[in-house]
Amino acid sequence: MGAAYHILGRTVQPYQLSLATISAVVFLALPNPFSSSAPKQPEIKASSEEEEKFIADYLKKHTAAEKH
Repeated sequence: MGAAYHILGRTVQPYQLSLATISAVVFLALPNPFSSSAPKQPEIKASSEEEEKFIADYLKKHTAAEKH
């Protein structure tokens, strides 16, 4: 073949370096597909505590019905 690099006493071909670099970038750039994320909760902006309680109960009731 052509030129080779000597890294830490080992001979490394250029295509091996390029594949290792691409693999490392992909590994670091992609998110973990196996991690579980917590479901997002909507932010409740209510003018009173009673209204906030009503909205929270409504959401709890309808999200439970949606899962079944």
